Amino acid sequence: MPEKDFLEPVFIDAFDLDDAWFQALSAILDKGHVYTITKGSYEGQKRLEFDFVTVRVKKPSHQIIPIIPEGMSIPSPTDMEYINGYLGYLLTGAKTETEDYTYGERLVEPKVRVKQNVNGEEMIKEMPLQVNQVEEVIKLYKTQGFGTNQAIMEIGMPSDIILNDPPCLRLIDTRVRYGKLHFVLYFRSWDLWGGFPSNLGGLQLVKQYMADEIGVEDGEIVAVSKGLHLYEYSWEVAKIRTGKANLSLK
Repeated sequence: MPEKDFLEPVFIDAFDLDDAWFQALSAILDKGHVYTITKGSYEGQKRLEFDFVTVRVKKPSHQIIPIIPEGMSIPSPTDMEYINGYLGYLLTGAKTETEDYTYGERLVEPKVRVKQNVNGEEMIKEMPLQVNQVEEVIKLYKTQGFGTNQAIMEIGMPSDIILNDPPCLRLIDTRVRYGKLHFVLYFRSWDLWGGFPSNLGGLQLVKQYMADEIGVEDGEIVAVSKGLHLYEYSWEVAKIRTGKANLSLK
């Protein structure tokens, strides 16, 4: 692919999550930038990535998981069993000893990790912030009405810059307009083949839960990213799914 002088923003206007995934796959094969990863997941391998993309999904609840047509010898990237399990991950603060964070922890039970020197030994202490962002947003809308731009939930923290694997999802902004709850998401980096459908499927279930609690209808998802990508190992299956098997990527 030829080098460009300017970034090429892409806008995808989709009906449901299956449509959004298919359109994004098709667009990235045509407009993605190929580069070698110097730091991050699969370091040293190639990645195909949008310069910048906005994905609008009008009816995300209509078809949550991707549909793989019969006869295509490729696996589905996710299923409802996985997404329902992912919902629990998003709405609880549970994490393993090997995890620095989970999205759920950052949403409903965030903690600040502080280094302390105890008897000459460096230790990490976790300090709870005593806030459940999901419940606070619900309460804000129910008690203060819908005329606000303050109902935003944050995943990222300044200290994430030093983590080996910082969060990909950084912000979940919300809006109630026209009687519906809408999500506006920002991903710093985002795997299009497997991460995109699972992340959006789980977040859609969170949105449905919050809409029910607030007493409004379920609305749209608008997702923004400067790092939506396909790893090299998924290029061939993406080309099969989009009918672009003969497309050359370098």
